Amino acid sequence: MSISTMTSTSANSLQGDDFQDGISFSVLASAVKPHRLKIAALAVAIGIAAYGITLMITPTFTARATIVSPQQQQNSAANALASLGALAGLAGGGAVKSQTDQYISIMQSVTVGNRIIDRFKLMDLYQSKFRVDALKQLSSSVRISAGKKDNLISIDVDDKDPARAAQMANAFVDELRWVTNNLALTEAQQRRVFFEQQMAHTKEALKAAQLDVQKTGFTAGALKSEPKAAAEAYARTKAEIAATEVRLSTLRKTMTDSAPEVQQQVAALAGLRGQLAQFERPMEASGSQDYVSAYREFKYQEAVFEIYAKQFEIAKMDEAREGTLIQVLDPATPPERKSKPQRTVIAAVTTVLAGLILTAFFARRELRRRRAN
Repeated sequence: MSISTMTSTSANSLQGDDFQDGISFSVLASAVKPHRLKIAALAVAIGIAAYGITLMITPTFTARATIVSPQQQQNSAANALASLGALAGLAGGGAVKSQTDQYISIMQSVTVGNRIIDRFKLMDLYQSKFRVDALKQLSSSVRISAGKKDNLISIDVDDKDPARAAQMANAFVDELRWVTNNLALTEAQQRRVFFEQQMAHTKEALKAAQLDVQKTGFTAGALKSEPKAAAEAYARTKAEIAATEVRLSTLRKTMTDSAPEVQQQVAALAGLRGQLAQFERPMEASGSQDYVSAYREFKYQEAVFEIYAKQFEIAKMDEAREGTLIQVLDPATPPERKSKPQRTVIAAVTTVLAGLILTAFFARRELRRRRAN
């Protein structure tokens, strides 16, 4: 239906057909005008009543803690990992696309929520029979968000007690630190866990390689000094035995076995053969062993272990540096003013809505009365 363009402002000039075609603003104004004081008085009264009702509501306080959003940094292991070739892909575990979103999700997780509930005994405070109900109520009282411009993470907590609201907001920061310290979330933490596991495996392989080298005829003490030196000592002992046997054979051609020179060479030969027996005893116990292959495996495992140990120490230093990224910009303090209810806003909005409803009510009643007449 179209709006009529009546120009007359007198209520007596209205006809029944005019209501079917539409009502002009002037007609509405003339219908409401006699009741304007009543509408205003009732609207104000309703607004005052709404304000009075808000006085009966327990005030809610909101505490806010603000932390600096973590930033991705170039760690000191970047160049070192490049030298590992294929190992770098195994160790890294790619960096998180957005650590800010990840940290917000951690603080909104069930694990953190349960720790907050237990810490502040919220099941008793909320009078919740089930933990899931306490989690829902806690979730409705907490808002965690990141600023669009500054990217700072804000933790807002609503509570009836201002001191408890501040303590809970700060507790979320504490729980975030606890989670990040106990889970391998960052790139440095993932590398540290990887190299720690690889070091354990390589250590066992290094022990096995050392035993294999020892089985070829070299003792643990010789390995500690240098396997090559032990091999040279073995060869030198055999050469000395051969030389002593030649000297002894020469002496026996001109002297008897009781001669002091012959006895001296016999004793020296016995001592050298005893040393050679110590070298050869592991060989006889385990069969023939390839010293070159065993020694090569030993040196390989030793080199791999040194690489892993170095990368493990670098990862630990990077992890320690990343741990300082959770920095509190503004710790939560007990708020001095309540955040809810906003009595003035509620009263003003109630007054305006009541005025509109009353205006529509009286206008409709007045127009029906005039139409009936």
